[in-house]
Amino acid sequence: MPGALNEQGPQNNTKTGKKGEVKAEKYLIDKGYTLICRNWRTRSGEIDLIAEKDGILVFCEVKTLPHSPPGSLEYVLNTRKQRKIIETAKRFLLDNRQYSNSYIRFDVLVIDVPPYSPVYHIENAFSEFI
Repeated sequence: MPGALNEQGPQNNTKTGKKGEVKAEKYLIDKGYTLICRNWRTRSGEIDLIAEKDGILVFCEVKTLPHSPPGSLEYVLNTRKQRKIIETAKRFLLDNRQYSNSYIRFDVLVIDVPPYSPVYHIENAFSEFI
């Protein structure tokens, strides 16, 4: 039953990730953010959510880790991943000049990781100077 294994693997992770992104998006909107873009991609990377609030452009990485211990976040969002997000954000700013003078921030939204709240928002989680 090869199909059964696929349902438990990458496809299930994709569904979990998409549900997490929807939850994160709703959270941001409820907190007064305006959603600019969802899943913005380049050859080198992807930014899950791009939002704006109070003149700050926020590049958001969403991590849905319902069965992971809290310490696992530092492994899935390591320095290499942070650099990819930063480089992708630079490309977004080059392609969308209307935001080129905006203040920017890199946030992480952790979804469904006990013992944190269902959406745990880490503002300024990292910067270009890592």
